[in-house]
Amino acid sequence: MIASQVVVTVVLFLFAIRLLGAATDALTPSLRKVLDRVIVDDRSALGLSWIASYVLANGSIVAALSLSLFNSGLVLPSQLFLMIVGSRLGGAAVVVFIGAFDYLNEEIESLRESTSLGLLTFLLTHSIYLPAMALGYVAMPAIRTGEGHSRMLPDLEVSLPDVISVIADIIIDSVGAGIAFLLAIGCILVSLQLFDHILDGIDKQRLRRRYVSRLQDKWVSFGLGLIVTGVTTSVAFSLGMIVPLYNRGHIKRNEIMPFVLGANIGTLIDTLIVAIALNTAVGVLTVLALVTGGSVISVVVLVFYAPYSKLIDRVQNRIVDNRGYFISVLLSLLLVPLLLIVFP
Repeated sequence: MIASQVVVTVVLFLFAIRLLGAATDALTPSLRKVLDRVIVDDRSALGLSWIASYVLANGSIVAALSLSLFNSGLVLPSQLFLMIVGSRLGGAAVVVFIGAFDYLNEEIESLRESTSLGLLTFLLTHSIYLPAMALGYVAMPAIRTGEGHSRMLPDLEVSLPDVISVIADIIIDSVGAGIAFLLAIGCILVSLQLFDHILDGIDKQRLRRRYVSRLQDKWVSFGLGLIVTGVTTSVAFSLGMIVPLYNRGHIKRNEIMPFVLGANIGTLIDTLIVAIALNTAVGVLTVLALVTGGSVISVVVLVFYAPYSKLIDRVQNRIVDNRGYFISVLLSLLLVPLLLIVFP
């Protein structure tokens, strides 16, 4: 039963990627007019994907869309890289907004309770991906070539079954490229939700009993977060295994932090799969550049884990203990990406 559900979900995901790519190609003239006004340089590309992650409340969809835009020649390699980074920064901030809304609506009485894990994930994500963005951006000239193709990797020979391509083309001809574009995004979202539903059937209690005692070792904790998230391509599942224990005080903050760091790297696996499915070597290298940069920074952080964890603790406590600081952080999460777009 589970095997058939997985097959259906994978086929739906691959179909959605193929439909998104075909629809983007068909909409290239129209999209170019819009993007030429919005994405005037690399910084505006970062801001656009950051804001788009808020609108869609899903960084993975924004990353997939960015790869599709690049594959259609609508964004440059450096802009693609920053758009993928923006999808991760925005995706991490969405959890903070959700916690803040719960608090403001008096769904949860304590600001610390409503934003505890969300703010921690946000701080960890930004502390890793901002320096990783700097490292990867410097490496971008080595990835792209004159015509936007890479000679560093052989041509990708991954191709989707002809029937998927035929169905995608039929849909575009029937409903139009615009509707097909929106349908593709919806199918990606549905496939991700279906996969999360499948993972809900896995015995998390058994996994907790097997692995939670090992979280005390920072390297094992990091590796588990990376592997579990990479294999399942679901941060919701990997964090869902340990969040209940964290909320009940069974896992300390310094034990869960390496796990979240690993999950932040593993969550890029689905983006890598999209790049492979779209047969874009530069896209694959761009994702790998971010994965490599994030991994290097994470390893450095774990080597100097004691001062790093104390710094994160200090910053998080300062934010949640002072409502003015908290509001300032929320405003900055809205204003920074907007300013990147408006004042490139």
